[in-house]
Amino acid sequence: MDTYRVAQAVEAGGPFQIVEREVPQPGPGHVRVAVEACGVCHSDTMFVNAGAPGISFPVVPGHEIAGRIDALGEGAQDRGWQVGDRVAVGWFGGSCGHCTRCWQGDFIVCESLKVPGWAYDGGFAEMLIAPADALARIPDALSASDAGPLACAGVTTYNGLRRSSARPGDLVAVLGLGGLGHLGVQYAAAMGYETVGIARGAEKADFAKQLGAHHYIDSTAATPVAEALRSLGGAKVVLATAGNSQAITATVDGLSPRGELVVIGADAEPLGISPVQLLMSGRVVRGHPSGTSQDVQDTMAFSALHGIRPMTETLPLDRAGEAYEKMLSGKARFRMVITTG
Repeated sequence: MDTYRVAQAVEAGGPFQIVEREVPQPGPGHVRVAVEACGVCHSDTMFVNAGAPGISFPVVPGHEIAGRIDALGEGAQDRGWQVGDRVAVGWFGGSCGHCTRCWQGDFIVCESLKVPGWAYDGGFAEMLIAPADALARIPDALSASDAGPLACAGVTTYNGLRRSSARPGDLVAVLGLGGLGHLGVQYAAAMGYETVGIARGAEKADFAKQLGAHHYIDSTAATPVAEALRSLGGAKVVLATAGNSQAITATVDGLSPRGELVVIGADAEPLGISPVQLLMSGRVVRGHPSGTSQDVQDTMAFSALHGIRPMTETLPLDRAGEAYEKMLSGKARFRMVITTG
């Protein structure tokens, strides 16, 4: 094959075009991945809309990538990779290796973090070149369309919970039951937490229970969310997956003493939290980024072991624009995935 196809945005917020390009060769420390599936994440809008610094068009987004290695650059084999290996690439698309954070081993907050679709062409394509340190090995039990979303949505929720202060048996609430939250509830239940799903509308209670939640709170009900959480004993952790600052703020007084609010849902509006809400009960608020390639590999292994899968809708690459628009509309149930097969 001398050419391959990509779905690219040629201007900020512009429509996607399917174009052919010459097949690139991987440089030292890189591999070429034949993409089989790529999830569509709301964070892709940062790049398609030129909301991140250094964006130049055309942009090929996509950082929930699953496929197979089809060419190795010099040195990639020394890292244990072979042609044909099944791999995933997520938000963590490689690190610089020499900044202070990298020297400390905290690669996900690398000062020069490489995100596919930003630092290099992403997975809305039949192929891409990726650094070898960005690769996570996909278990045989996972399909490509399942593995792709786990490289971002999955690892973000999984890591947010396993790096929290919660321990098995603790009350843990997941705010939102969308693309992130539907995975968060599954992980929380599998980790042994007494799990609470929080969303808008009484009709979502059955769905929350199907995901493994022990309790459901309707955020539109007369009883405030914080009061409902306190009636259950107070949450040790609230994993805020909904990108709504008002909804996130409404959970804070439902935290137990020393409780922790872990924010992974993005919203530009500030949180309405006062110091008094935090001080007297020793509560903690923190943001949580995604996870490294090892974290992605851990997420996929845990998911395979416990039968956890993302709920997805698939569309072929030539309908990438349609998949992206459906994600934007909020009508996806629950993760749009672009396939190349």
